[in-house]
Amino acid sequence: MLNATDSQFWERNTQRALGSQQVFKNDMEILKERFNQTGGLHIVQRMSGCEWDDETGEVKGYEQHGYDGEDFISWDMETETWIAPTSQSVITKLKWDQEKALLAQRKNYYTQVCPSWLKKYLEQGRSSLLRTELPRISLLQKSPSSPVSCHATGFFPDSVMLFWRKDGEELHEDVDLGEVLPNHDGTFQMSADLNVSSISPEDWRRYDCVFQISGVEDIITKLDKDSVESNRGET
Repeated sequence: MLNATDSQFWERNTQRALGSQQVFKNDMEILKERFNQTGGLHIVQRMSGCEWDDETGEVKGYEQHGYDGEDFISWDMETETWIAPTSQSVITKLKWDQEKALLAQRKNYYTQVCPSWLKKYLEQGRSSLLRTELPRISLLQKSPSSPVSCHATGFFPDSVMLFWRKDGEELHEDVDLGEVLPNHDGTFQMSADLNVSSISPEDWRRYDCVFQISGVEDIITKLDKDSVESNRGET
């Protein structure tokens, strides 16, 4: 919950959003002219934010602008200059690089103001933002010739790694990695399939499935015929 000093938070940000809408409209007209476009559907995008390392205290800020799905111009916080990847964005870079007061204001925002809000959001939403749910891991195989699927479900958050190893080395061949999918309860699930058709029975023990999630020790599941769940023999 926002405290009394933040009572105007939503109104303040609503007004900012309305102001941004007008800026985007203006930008759209300028960009259509730059790219010699008279009509059609076009998209202007702006992505900005900051990263704070709570161990080192290091802060990084970024601001990127895109047009029709392509990079248009981005800000380099280290040099306090703009990077123009296209000929159409060079004129914008030259203009924005000369606005020294705005550059200083931008650096202050991304190194001071943005991190302070980030810390506030983290503190107020700690219970959900730092929530970690460990998965249930199952090894599944439909038939003796089918791949063995390492299935992890019930984990949170969704930023995880799931992979197969052989003798401790991560495998890339003969592995089919699935997408992270949502569960009905707000947790997630994911699978990694290993093609075992060319693996001899005595070599199965050399393989394991590894699940990684931030702040928790790796969860390792050995490839063992006795631990593989299968529906073979059933109708």
